[in-house]
Amino acid sequence: MRPTGSPAEDEIGRAARLAAMRTAEQQMLAEWKREAEDCGCKEGMFPNPVRRRILFGAGSSLIAAAGLLSPAAAQHGSGMAPASPPAPVPGVPEDPTKVPGRPIEDASYGSRAPFETELRRRPMTPNEFTAWSMTPLEKSLGIITPSGLHFERFRNGVPAIAPERHLLYVHGLVDNPRRYSMVDLKRFPSVSRLHFIECNGNSASEWREATMKTVQFTHGLLSTSEWTGVPFSTIAREIGLQPGAAWVLAEGADGAVMTRSVPLDKMLTDAILAYGQNGEAIRPEQGYPLRLLLPGWEGNINVKWLRRLEISDKPFMTREEATGNADLMPNGKARRFTFELDAKSVITFPSGEMKLPGPGFYEITGLAWSGRGKVARVDISTDGGQTWSIAALQEPVLPMCTTRFRAPWFWDGTPGVLQSRCVDETGYVQPTRKRLAEIRGYAYHYHNNGIQSWGVASDGTISNVYL
Repeated sequence: MRPTGSPAEDEIGRAARLAAMRTAEQQMLAEWKREAEDCGCKEGMFPNPVRRRILFGAGSSLIAAAGLLSPAAAQHGSGMAPASPPAPVPGVPEDPTKVPGRPIEDASYGSRAPFETELRRRPMTPNEFTAWSMTPLEKSLGIITPSGLHFERFRNGVPAIAPERHLLYVHGLVDNPRRYSMVDLKRFPSVSRLHFIECNGNSASEWREATMKTVQFTHGLLSTSEWTGVPFSTIAREIGLQPGAAWVLAEGADGAVMTRSVPLDKMLTDAILAYGQNGEAIRPEQGYPLRLLLPGWEGNINVKWLRRLEISDKPFMTREEATGNADLMPNGKARRFTFELDAKSVITFPSGEMKLPGPGFYEITGLAWSGRGKVARVDISTDGGQTWSIAALQEPVLPMCTTRFRAPWFWDGTPGVLQSRCVDETGYVQPTRKRLAEIRGYAYHYHNNGIQSWGVASDGTISNVYL
């Protein structure tokens, strides 16, 4: 929730949040450094110096595969001696063809390889019940976020709810008020759709200056999943909507009793009462056993642990609407009910705190999204917005879903600034940070969709810069 005290109190709260995020990010970077010291060069990640000279001489347009390069690998790529070989992981044989593999267990859920260590990161907050964690976008592949890496946001912890006891009440301006169990809901025809969820506070740290170092901490309150559930429109036909019905109160069963007012038109258009995520039940952190999904709308209105829908003729002006999630404008007035998320994008490779081993061919890649529909185009600039070229969009390109973009880049070793600019199917063009601040001012806290800039130094170091 946005601080609601005096301007001085607001500034203190903002400083505390940024300090917590900086601390968490520094801890993550320290782990990166330790991993780099234990890791030798990964052959094939980047062109080696000999191959690079051949490519330069031939003028080839081949693109080297992109990945996160450790400082040790960067030393190797620049001709320096690589670090010592990594210590063997327990249980990993020298030659896996010489021994039997691990047996399949009846009770096994499945786990990732011990070499894959990416994690969500959680800034330390005054208490562990009102907190958030961030998705490691720099490690993302494709567009779907693994359920275990989906960002989290809590206002009073994660409730433990038994699905057989959970009930959804639908009442108010309806002909047939109903109470649904999870079994009842799963009897209705279901849909499965890919959609992103983005916290309206994503990138809030970057309003005034380049604050955080990595893409996980500048844009990590964004994740995409395949959601499965019952369209609200199906339920609406059964309960019967009365004349004058225009708004729906969505209420959660968590300790904060999260409540938001939703226009009925949106509910009837594409709202999903979701109980599935990426092929299994929704994770507890994401609202198990039931959550509201409103494609393209700010994260907190996608109410988790959904237990009640009340139909009314007007908004309810709940706590989250009367004092929180409002956007303070330069004239002193606040924008409320800013539901849709504007077009936005971010380059995930190369991005903050990575280091390129030297000049050569790379593939710039990242994610673009819009709450108003499909991504129509993504532009890429390597000179801080002076010139632009069009990136390739990786299929599928879906409405209210992240889209992976890719662009070849030949880095000649000179300093530059990498940017991406999303254009959605409505024609909306993602603005620069400064242009956004000119319109909204610096008291604004939410809905920062300004263009992210990554500075490239002559030594290959990538850093967050403000343009």
